[in-house]
Amino acid sequence: MTVLLHLSDTHFGTEQPEVVEALVRLAVRLRPQLVVLSGDITQRARAAQFRAAGRFVDRLDAPATLAIPGNHDIPLFNLAARLWAPYANYRRAFGTRLEPVHDADGLLVVCVNTTRAHRHKDGEVDAMQVRRVAERLRRARPEQLRIVVTHQPVHVTRPEDASNLLHGREDALRAWAEAGADLVLGGHIHLPYVQPLAGTLPGVSRAPWCVQAGTAVSRRVRDGVPNSVNVIRHDPQAWSRECLVERWDHRSTSGRFELFEATRIALVR
Repeated sequence: MTVLLHLSDTHFGTEQPEVVEALVRLAVRLRPQLVVLSGDITQRARAAQFRAAGRFVDRLDAPATLAIPGNHDIPLFNLAARLWAPYANYRRAFGTRLEPVHDADGLLVVCVNTTRAHRHKDGEVDAMQVRRVAERLRRARPEQLRIVVTHQPVHVTRPEDASNLLHGREDALRAWAEAGADLVLGGHIHLPYVQPLAGTLPGVSRAPWCVQAGTAVSRRVRDGVPNSVNVIRHDPQAWSRECLVERWDHRSTSGRFELFEATRIALVR
């Protein structure tokens, strides 16, 4: 059984210590093989915030971690750093690769850096990135769950969130769907949901699912939406044609992350 813990929008600098501790306890309990952070790891891309995030990730004690930057992980007020070295602090904390790949038994995860120094909040995916991801997906083994990770969402459930959609998503989703993507993970809007993309891509015979995470530990939650994370389970032997996506919410009454809902997804091969 492969267990993946999907975190997003931790916004270190605005983290809540009690929620951090609860999430560490959840990770110890679940023992995920992989932790994925889909951007906005820090609030203002400061070195101290990245160091705090790095210590937190170390405490999760997962065998592997993948991370991508979000728009908050690029300096906002230091214009020289934003223009000439936007990822300097990020790279010191999380390594030089901005688009890492995880290739293991039963699981392929391909990350896409959707941030741009010239954009304040919006994200973008370009033709070269689309081709790179599609080519990697096509080389996946039949038993692998195939996941793409972006920061900005490729699909939204509310009209007021449409301005946050990833630029270039239409061409990207078509190419990634045809190449075999099963899930597209994202964050950015602090709103968790799992939605099928079938029907949103005319002419595409199979489509991935959009899996959005809320903010994991930050106090910057949406009204009525608690801190939350996703847990993805896949067994390449018993569940070769399905996976399970669980949403875990932090409950202030218990001080724990608790299972909120689970979505079983059929995989089309």
